[in-house]
Amino acid sequence: MIHYDLQQGSPEWLECRRGVITGSKFKDAREKLKNGKPSSKAVLYAQNLARERCHGVAPAIYQNAAMQYGAEQEAFARRAYEVQTRSLVEPVGFFKTEDGIFGLSPDGLIDDDGVLEIKTMVSSDTLFTAVADGDIGEYIDQVNGYLWLLRRQWVDLVLWAPDMETLGLKMVIRRITRNEEDIQALQDDLMAFAVMVIEYETKLHKAANQQKEAA
Repeated sequence: MIHYDLQQGSPEWLECRRGVITGSKFKDAREKLKNGKPSSKAVLYAQNLARERCHGVAPAIYQNAAMQYGAEQEAFARRAYEVQTRSLVEPVGFFKTEDGIFGLSPDGLIDDDGVLEIKTMVSSDTLFTAVADGDIGEYIDQVNGYLWLLRRQWVDLVLWAPDMETLGLKMVIRRITRNEEDIQALQDDLMAFAVMVIEYETKLHKAANQQKEAA
């Protein structure tokens, strides 16, 4: 993995992510229908990436007030984590594989084996699903992606809900350790998805060549 020391959210960081299959989208990339074929969400994501690789601009993701709030809370959550666990978190920018296919933006690295990932519980639905019900399935592909590509041993997933301090639920930490079978399944699915992106990229180049011949 190549590390790009860029501020998350900056224009340079966004440019570095262009056409890259990123950790936050691993779940979308793996989504399948009952018949095993890629879902419409997976197909659209592949098409967007192919468009970006052909120097196009995929539709921008609208960042609403809730999403902005979540981003702003990361620094507070990181500091609270350091205080509670007595761990030093190393902020990082963007990691990308040498071939430029996959990329990751963890919220920090811990020692030689750990990764920090922060999820702010902005919506009540997210709070009840992840904290009350203990269902972190929404994040597991991203987490396993860190373990796979960064070759780390564990990820501390911080579920951050500052308004729940009175109940003692301001910060809930879930540690996920390596599971080689899960990581292999993730790798297999993502490599298949990477092939699909290339196929859509090829279609655009073919259409461009046909247009040139017609002209």
